[in-house]
Amino acid sequence: MTLMRYCVFADIHGNLEALEAVIADARKQGAERYVCVGDIVGYGASPSECIDRVQGLTTQVVGGNHDCAVVGRTDLEYFNLFARDAVVWTRAHISPQEKAYLRDLPLVLKLDDLTLVHATVHEPERFGYIESELAARLSFQALNGALAFVGHSHVPVAFFYEQQADEILFTRDQEIVLDHAAKAIINVGSVGQPRDDDPRAAYAVYDTDKRKIIIRRIPYDIESAKRKIIAAGLPEVLALRLTLGR
Repeated sequence: MTLMRYCVFADIHGNLEALEAVIADARKQGAERYVCVGDIVGYGASPSECIDRVQGLTTQVVGGNHDCAVVGRTDLEYFNLFARDAVVWTRAHISPQEKAYLRDLPLVLKLDDLTLVHATVHEPERFGYIESELAARLSFQALNGALAFVGHSHVPVAFFYEQQADEILFTRDQEIVLDHAAKAIINVGSVGQPRDDDPRAAYAVYDTDKRKIIIRRIPYDIESAKRKIIAAGLPEVLALRLTLGR
């Protein structure tokens, strides 16, 4: 793998204020390459602006369940009412060109030794969660390589597969060194709608030289993002949860 510092981010969810704060911080951290592991849109009031910003940053993007739902690539049956309302609103507020972009996003992307996927490695199209030892084990079995970056749960966490002991370990530490595990799956958290009781935007910096990943937490203008959601006529709860970080 080329020695490089990656900015890995996910779950922007139409929150331009959070995305801009993450990009600014990533530049300060010396990021040389940007990758997005899904859900550019959904929930927030700036889907077009976020699509445009991501397109200008990188071609290394995978589709998330909200990206897919907006363009009919996945069913809304399992979305809660507020998420459904946001998908319908987003459909009406993005251009045909933006819809085509979302429609063409792959569900899995290989980048050198990295696997990028929004949800699980073993069933990317089902948009399940890696929140248990079983789900982690199934994804590790399907992982062709040593490292995967995921999103979807909006909670940063790292899973490790220890081959000698055949064990699955996990950590919520913000600094992760990869030497000790045969394989790792890193959830980078959410840029635009964190759900770990910390309202700050989350993303990861991956230094391939040091084999180190740092989960960064970045404050942003939450009040501006909330005002846009309410002004757009989206469910008010989507604004409230930005303050709560859940």
